Amino acid sequence: MGAYNYISELYRKKQSDVMRYLLRIRCWQYRQLTKLHRVPRSTRPDKARRLGYRAKQGYVIYRICMRRGGRKRPVPKGCPYGKPKTSGAVKQQKPERNLQSIAEERAGRRLRGLRVLSSYWV
Repeated sequence: MGAYNYISELYRKKQSDVMRYLLRIRCWQYRQLTKLHRVPRSTRPDKARRLGYRAKQGYVIYRICMRRGGRKRPVPKGCPYGKPKTSGAVKQQKPERNLQSIAEERAGRRLRGLRVLSSYWV
């Protein structure tokens, strides 16, 4: 089994001791960083190469942090004012697009000179 195959196998078994330890350490590390930051090398080289990344000039990798879960309705002080018919759910709303596409858009908006090739979960 090659190196890329080995890495992809590890990511399929996220409950294994190795992955649980690795993800816990990385989670702490990522919290210390800014929301959007450049990464010196890919976290998952197998996945990055499958999505079109090549380790050469012109390709850069950025990591972006996203809030997980549903969409919270933007109302002042957490309570909708006005008529009762408009005061529906504040926290039970679902976003139109998935988190991955929202993350790609945010990264593209911040890094205007670059194009988003693709993205993957870390």
